[in-house]
Amino acid sequence: MTQTRNAPMRRLAATLVAFSLSLFAAPVLAQQSENEKLDALFTALALPEMLQIMREEGLVYGDAMAEDLFGGQPPRRWSAVVSDIYDVDRMTETVRATFGAGLEGDDIDTMLDFFTSAPGQTVITLEVAARRALLDDATDAASKEAAAVAMVDETPRFQLVRDLVEANDLIESNVVGALNSNYAFFMGMLDGGAMQGGVTSETALQQVWGQEGQIRVSTTEWIYAFLLMAYQPLSDDDLEIYTAFSKTDAGQDLNDALFTSFNDMFDDLSRALGLASSRFMVSQEL
Repeated sequence: MTQTRNAPMRRLAATLVAFSLSLFAAPVLAQQSENEKLDALFTALALPEMLQIMREEGLVYGDAMAEDLFGGQPPRRWSAVVSDIYDVDRMTETVRATFGAGLEGDDIDTMLDFFTSAPGQTVITLEVAARRALLDDATDAASKEAAAVAMVDETPRFQLVRDLVEANDLIESNVVGALNSNYAFFMGMLDGGAMQGGVTSETALQQVWGQEGQIRVSTTEWIYAFLLMAYQPLSDDDLEIYTAFSKTDAGQDLNDALFTSFNDMFDDLSRALGLASSRFMVSQEL
């Protein structure tokens, strides 16, 4: 937010006015410049489009949750509550705020240089298109089958994608994020009063950690299915350029900021879903 101050009184000496402006104007302009860079990077990474897709994924997930929690018959207004939780404007605000804080002091210029270049924009366009395509169940299944074959055969393209996955620590970071989100869901359920039988935050944590192996397998499957599908049209040279950027300080800083901002968002969403689920479950029991 740009700070404002009162204009100097007309009777002040010109030298005092100039000195006053020099104290305030430079930091404000610098802050504006950084905010503009962050906005440009946010747009170059197509994060608004990706967040809209994540909202659509959330609505599908909400329907699946209803089948598991309520025996296939969702309560009245369940869909409306899920839609409100996955409010894309609120999701964007959460990610944008944490994203900006996470990049404070980092080399945003280098990030912008890459993601506004032809290889960078191609990567982002392909990732967004693939994420949207995976909303279709048949496409999702086909991508996982193709990825399984590529992983077993260790094809040259799989090896290049694996280099990118390892450079960005995508498996471990996503597993940790999924575990944290699951724990946040349990905490929402617990706070809402639906968890019975002596379940506490400690026992919930144990249950979450018990899912680690299964989450790691499904995470690995999804990441390679997504990336192999997304980068299929990408040349080997451009993929190697992307991996090389990911290994730079700027690439690592960006990756950390993205994971932190999205993990925070998913934790908030998961806790809200857990709380909403518990309220509906408790109301059904009454």
